[in-house]
Amino acid sequence: MEKHLHQECSHEHHHEHHHTCSCEHSHEHKEIQVHKKMEKLYITGLDCANCAAKIEEHVKHMENVKEAVLDFSQGILFVEVKDVSHKEETFQNIKEAAEKMEDGVSVQFEKTDGKEESVLSIQKNWKLFLGIILFVIAAFTKIEWLFILSYLFAGCRVLYTAVKNIGRKELFDENFLMSIATLGAFYLRDYEEAVAVMIFYEVGEMLQSYAVNSSRKSISSLMNLKSEYACIEDNGKEITVKPEEVKVGSKMLVKAGERVALDGVVVEGSTSLDTSALTGESLPQEVHAGDEVLAGSVNLRGLLVLEVTHEYKDSTVSRILELVENASSKKAPMEKFITRFAKIYTPIVVFLALALAIVPPLFIEGVEFHAMLESALTFLVVSCPCALVISIPLGLFAGIGAAGKNGVLIKGGNYLEALQKVDCVVFDKTGTLTKGSFQVVEIHAEDKEELLQLAAYAEAYSNHPIAQSIRNAYGKQIDTKRLSKYEEFAGNGVCVYFDEDELMIGNHRFMETNNINCPVFDHTGTIVYVSKNKVYLGYLVIDDEVKETSKEAIAQLKKQGVSRIVMLSGDHQKAGEALASKLELDEIYMQMLPDDKVKKVEELLEEETENGKLVFVGDGINDAPVLARADIGVAMGGIGSDAAIEAADIVLMKDDPNALAYAIHLAKETMKILNQNIAFSLGIKVLIMILAVAGYANMWMGVFADVGVALLAVLNSMRVLKIK
Repeated sequence: MEKHLHQECSHEHHHEHHHTCSCEHSHEHKEIQVHKKMEKLYITGLDCANCAAKIEEHVKHMENVKEAVLDFSQGILFVEVKDVSHKEETFQNIKEAAEKMEDGVSVQFEKTDGKEESVLSIQKNWKLFLGIILFVIAAFTKIEWLFILSYLFAGCRVLYTAVKNIGRKELFDENFLMSIATLGAFYLRDYEEAVAVMIFYEVGEMLQSYAVNSSRKSISSLMNLKSEYACIEDNGKEITVKPEEVKVGSKMLVKAGERVALDGVVVEGSTSLDTSALTGESLPQEVHAGDEVLAGSVNLRGLLVLEVTHEYKDSTVSRILELVENASSKKAPMEKFITRFAKIYTPIVVFLALALAIVPPLFIEGVEFHAMLESALTFLVVSCPCALVISIPLGLFAGIGAAGKNGVLIKGGNYLEALQKVDCVVFDKTGTLTKGSFQVVEIHAEDKEELLQLAAYAEAYSNHPIAQSIRNAYGKQIDTKRLSKYEEFAGNGVCVYFDEDELMIGNHRFMETNNINCPVFDHTGTIVYVSKNKVYLGYLVIDDEVKETSKEAIAQLKKQGVSRIVMLSGDHQKAGEALASKLELDEIYMQMLPDDKVKKVEELLEEETENGKLVFVGDGINDAPVLARADIGVAMGGIGSDAAIEAADIVLMKDDPNALAYAIHLAKETMKILNQNIAFSLGIKVLIMILAVAGYANMWMGVFADVGVALLAVLNSMRVLKIK
């Protein structure tokens, strides 16, 4: 967030103003983030989205469970318990219930790297393959009992699950409906069609599972940041250990071509680092002794010795992977809608099937029950909305994964969906549109050396870039023993005693407030006024450099349909006008204190249309209330900042405002693909139902409308990974 918070000389000295908003308007407040309190259970063998929804619903209503979210795209069950003391017992109950509800599902309390058996393996599908062989023989010999035997082998899983679900009163389960449809075909003596439809369905389910698992792996591979091992120097020997076992202060060796396992500082060596997996930046980064190196980078040449600065759980890689893993648990409105839609769609189609089988033969002369029953059975086959409940979460997860690969961390599918509706973007100035690398460009005083010395001593305790630039310009050692009675006034200035003299440094308003007669000067840079013992001595002009990509970023945002681009800053008006003219900003609001920024964002939110979204972009260090109050808070270049990752909804890992335009483009393309899936899936199903009523569709077509369309929708969702 912009650190430039004084008016005119508007730099804040550590103190932040936190603001709680009480105004009401049409924009929803952000959903409560409960996921910090949530534990994770890892589920394998889960390739049915309907089954996932059933498990989630069941767990939500279990004793001692406060909240549960099952992320089908990753196979992670997020659970928040009411009473932590009974957590282990609750988890065991969840494990037993989930594994009992769905065959082949396994619940683990810790993430494992073990490889699952392929869904296409003969060992896993031998009954289906045997059923196919028997069906081929039966098709040539026309022996009825062979059809029945092949049906039992090919459909045993479906039939067993259907019988089990009847006991649970789950009559709208796809296994039950598929069983009724194919047994109905047997009743109509359509043996070949009944068996063939069951085989086609099971083969389709197998391919669908394979596509889902492949998609998960493809998305996960995008965030392949973790090194499997770390090479540590121990008593002159090199030992290889897991990153989780390394302690802070250890000496870690990174050879050419290896990925850095943990965050550290270079002790020996110099090299080029490939940081593209972290930031999406293709240009190598040069590092030397004393430089910080982030985990996930790749050493391109030579040997590097690092002193580890964070344990693995606190490392950059761990935090990024945790963010991406947690992202899919925050469901997008589209995903929530599809879940609700699926619950009413299936019962409606089933009742239509019943009506189709019974009503026409009773009330329309010449219509046969046999013909209507065939059409009704086709309705049953197409009654499961698998294509939607599978492809939507996978597509959203793919979008989050693709963004992460390109240096944009999106904390949830809800934010990815909201990005497509961005109408207003509000930028902080320093460190966001500008580099935040300040320099003293002018000194106006009778004794310039004395003024610079006094300013440097006054700013001795500040970490703000402006203060640092003054100390850098002074370039001499500062003896802090000469300082006393330090006091800062957030958003205005600093008062400190230097030896026996009272120094005041700050903006023009700060001088006026303290009755110091001080003229007003006009510069495009930041002005810092200095006084000693209430006597004005002169001022310094400090300027910041605009980022090379800022102008292009503004142009790209407008190209993406953003109609209003605003800048907020604590800087003075002339500096803001100069930057606004250069970057072609729509509006600027200058000389703003931290609370003023929150209020201004509130006003801008009021002016937004009902569907329009407001994004606030800053450097992620200060002004957390502004980040939280915007529809979408975006932290710029915050990969190493706890504050950024904590407060923002989206983190742009490389220091480039252009990444926001990419994120909006990705969101629009992702939602376009997901809307295609919805239109295609529902369109095909409705078409098959119309053809079934007219007598032109059979169960073969119904199965295609179910598993075939689901398979195509999954493959279409994976196109998100290729969005540039």
